[in-house]
Amino acid sequence: MYDLTGFQRDLLYVIAGGDDPHGLALKAELEDYYKSEINHGQLYPNLDTLVNKGLIEKGTQDRRTNIYTLTQRGRDEVEDHREWKHKYVKPAEASSV
Repeated sequence: MYDLTGFQRDLLYVIAGGDDPHGLALKAELEDYYKSEINHGQLYPNLDTLVNKGLIEKGTQDRRTNIYTLTQRGRDEVEDHREWKHKYVKPAEASSV
């Protein structure tokens, strides 16, 4: 996970939380989070990078729609990263007592 950009990590988290999301669903989710437009030239090369690193798999829903799922390695990386972050940043409900 150390060699990924923040955008690539965010893509992994969105894919982890989705039900085999397709590219446009990922784009919409990230646009909502970033409050700015994500163009295809940013989205799809980063998805290809994650595929090439073995963190996600690219499948097809139909002839025109690709779907993305985490590989086991991708799930492990997301979980390891989440646990590492939680060592330093406690959930809001735990820190507001």
